[in-house]
Amino acid sequence: MSVRANASQPSLSSTPPDDENLRPMIAQPGDRDNAAVTSPTTIGRPETSANSLLDAANDARRIIRLIQCQICHKILRDPTTLPCGYSICKTTCLPETRPQANISWPATASRPQGFRCPFTDCDKEHAADCALDVTLDKVLGAIKTAVAPYQSATKVPRYSTHITVCDQWGVAGIPSLEGKQSESRVLNGSRIVATYTLVELGKLEYSSEVSYSPVDAKEDELYELDIEVFLKLKELVRTEVDCQVCYAILLDPMTTACGHTYCRTCIYRILDHSDLCPICRRAISIQAQADARTSHSNRRLVSMIKGFWADLVALRLQAYRLERQANHGGFDVPIFVCTLSFPSMPLFLHVFEPRYRLMIRRAMEGDRTFGMVLGKSAHGSDGPDFMELGILLRIVSIEFFPDGRSLLETVGVSRFRITQHGFLDGYVVANIQKIDDISLAEEEMLEASELSRENDTVGLEAQDSTLGPAGVPPSTVPPSPSAIPTGDLDTISTRELVDFGVDFVRRSQQESVHWLAARLLAIYGECPDDPATFPWWFACVFPVSDAEKYRLLGTSSVRERLKISCRWIMEWEANRASFKLSGYVIVSTVPHHPGGSRNHMHDIMEE
Repeated sequence: MSVRANASQPSLSSTPPDDENLRPMIAQPGDRDNAAVTSPTTIGRPETSANSLLDAANDARRIIRLIQCQICHKILRDPTTLPCGYSICKTTCLPETRPQANISWPATASRPQGFRCPFTDCDKEHAADCALDVTLDKVLGAIKTAVAPYQSATKVPRYSTHITVCDQWGVAGIPSLEGKQSESRVLNGSRIVATYTLVELGKLEYSSEVSYSPVDAKEDELYELDIEVFLKLKELVRTEVDCQVCYAILLDPMTTACGHTYCRTCIYRILDHSDLCPICRRAISIQAQADARTSHSNRRLVSMIKGFWADLVALRLQAYRLERQANHGGFDVPIFVCTLSFPSMPLFLHVFEPRYRLMIRRAMEGDRTFGMVLGKSAHGSDGPDFMELGILLRIVSIEFFPDGRSLLETVGVSRFRITQHGFLDGYVVANIQKIDDISLAEEEMLEASELSRENDTVGLEAQDSTLGPAGVPPSTVPPSPSAIPTGDLDTISTRELVDFGVDFVRRSQQESVHWLAARLLAIYGECPDDPATFPWWFACVFPVSDAEKYRLLGTSSVRERLKISCRWIMEWEANRASFKLSGYVIVSTVPHHPGGSRNHMHDIMEE
């Protein structure tokens, strides 16, 4: 419930909003973590939504702070949202860029340039491919349209506000450590309008607080004007915060490098099918497997939506959860216990066991997804008879037979860990936790860190000797990919790691090895040279044990998976004369999977 300010005293703006911890390089007193923006579960909890809503009069300072730049302290202009979720003015406040060293992937046109984040609680290197935040820019335009008429003396001739600026120390009753005197002035309009004007003039720092008192008007009249302005403002902003994929209010909004904003779940849905932005068709620099803690939400939009429509978002979040669990007995997903599968890789299934027929039919009536996990080979052990890690599969196509059997073509979407499971009509259902990769920025930092250590070592060795043992200058030509020793994997660039794998596959194709038969390549495609895809493809075709392949599912970085794949190759090469490798099994036709059949489909047999 909103509480009106006492007319006999100036009204002091309330404490800063959840995004108050967004600071420039100098941290301010009272900083705290903005936990509300890290997950959709914290955006709209029903028990807290009422407390999250902003009040037109009592929260005027918080409302305007949502659109104020923390660097220049003015209203955001040409806003860009950084990978860490903070937003600043693109043309005036974005730090100067510089080349990023020791990064080979992803080597897109703009990512080799980077800059240091100006916020102390981030302080990371960001790629320079940050475009104008389209949604936030439209929101700023809508707010300006709503406020502008009330800034005119002809529109509200009788209403003006005496506004006094004081820092956070003054609000707490402590003399300012900087010795600043409070500044005050009279501005047209209500509290919201006067605060907006003061920020627009550059006379109110982001961390400063204000107090208000009416001039030639009653407190109740000014309060009603604030409500009028706020309702108009929300009405105009509301049209700009709908997701262009699901056409509902943004739920945990994420902004891509191209500047377009979608719900987090909608971005993942987009990445299931394509890595291109649906609006501008530019490549999305967000990995489908990226950790939500490193792929940050748009903090400004999260705080704004939470403050303006927390109750609406809470209802939408509740509906989203119920929708996911409606067909699975209260669990997240149905589980198919059969074989290993991998993200972005196809998997063909021949389904004819009654319980799985029912499961597939329900999946087709819902979102066409289900989980796939590998069964345990040893029965009678404690715990479930299936592995903990699995893949969420999406049904691409299905062919039904008159007797109820079906042939499915599926593709891997994402990895998960089963946290709890039960049974529904004979098949397993489970609650799952998504397994995420580190972000592209952290992937770049990991590569740069490992390579910089190697460069430091090489530099010291070069100081000791500039000539080889025979008095010949050392070669500047990089080693052949096929000659990389195992111990040096940590000091090889990501691009060289994938080149090493691709080179091995091409040499193997020339030798007509059985595990690169044409029928397998028809299923999985030709060898990819994309570092993110290569390990998954390689695991599908290379004759290595399921236990080794299973290791990939628990990894958190592309670079880590490439190293595992390269070690498989090195052990293969080291033991090539033998048919049986240590930890690996070579088969005569196709990679082994439980229940595999001659047509490369996995059958679910009658028990």
